[in-house]
Amino acid sequence: MPSARRSLQGAALAHALHDGYTDMIYVLLPVWQAEFALGYAALAALRGVYAGTMAAFQVPAGWLAERLGGRTVLVAGTVLSALGYALAGFSGGLIGLCAALALSGLGSATQHPLASAAVSRAYGTNARGPLGVYNFSGDLGKAALPALLGLLIATLSWRSSVWVMAALGLIAAAAVWALLPVVRAAEPAAQASRGADRGGFGLLLAIAVLDSGVRMGFLTFLPFLLKAKGAELPLIGFALTLVFLGGAAGKFTCGWLGARLGVLATVLVTEIGTAAAIGAAILLPLSPTLILLPVLGVMLNGTSSVLYGTVPELVPAGKVARAFAVFYTGAIGSGALSPVVYGAIGDFFGYQWGIAAAAAAALLTCPLALLLAPRLSSASRG
Repeated sequence: MPSARRSLQGAALAHALHDGYTDMIYVLLPVWQAEFALGYAALAALRGVYAGTMAAFQVPAGWLAERLGGRTVLVAGTVLSALGYALAGFSGGLIGLCAALALSGLGSATQHPLASAAVSRAYGTNARGPLGVYNFSGDLGKAALPALLGLLIATLSWRSSVWVMAALGLIAAAAVWALLPVVRAAEPAAQASRGADRGGFGLLLAIAVLDSGVRMGFLTFLPFLLKAKGAELPLIGFALTLVFLGGAAGKFTCGWLGARLGVLATVLVTEIGTAAAIGAAILLPLSPTLILLPVLGVMLNGTSSVLYGTVPELVPAGKVARAFAVFYTGAIGSGALSPVVYGAIGDFFGYQWGIAAAAAAALLTCPLALLLAPRLSSASRG
């Protein structure tokens, strides 16, 4: 199905670009701190403006796509994200940077719901595996674009560097426009008779919220856990890379695994595996923990691909983009708030208990998955 492959290519390109744009901020924060004499609170605010804007406008992006078309809104969002970074290159202080990042975050709000919906629409009932590929492409963007920006800043000024990255975004927007098909008003016939299952979607969303919270909560504490085991800063950075590489592999493989084993079996394996691996990481010495981290990364991130692929099964025809918007809003919001909750537990009882709380939350997804399974098609129950 060449048309479906083109849709997947366009969605994957959009995901790689927008996720890369999101993480480019980490490269720029030290540069902005030095140039504009910003404190850590101001730097945190810059990151929060981008992430907050992106989370807040996911649902409006889905609503707008129902009226203007997913391709139009996704491409317009990609252009806005690029223009936001171009504007950052002209800024002279904190207010200008905040405005630029808000614009870029607004554009990136279109990517997750609309690109996911495009893949789902293209592949229909076989979308779970392709959505895993789409999910994996975001990790490629996170690895490639910040690295490219770092190389550019080493040879050009940071302002020229972000203008180059903005131009890259405009090129990507044109490619996404060329790759994605025009979306007809009607859904494919295979999906036309599907009705809503709000209870099932609520269960799926609850699993995603817990899963995202576990992932971000554990990653918040991981550097402190490794430091307590004797790891120095370079080794901690290497350890995080091991987790992220495992996570990328998990996103790629677990989407296909879910299509074969079913949602229930895959969620149970990944979430129980997450809890067990986190417990082992708490107890093991440094060297075995490092060996374990890639496997832990697979478990931490693998569930998400399975969950994404299940969204279209539980929503009515014509509402897939809106459902993805709600889904991503919950997952992203949980990822932002959960470290605060687990951090409070760590402050009161010690960081080990904060990590243990994250492991316990992973296990809470299992009864939810058992409740969800009867609501899914027989092919995806497991």
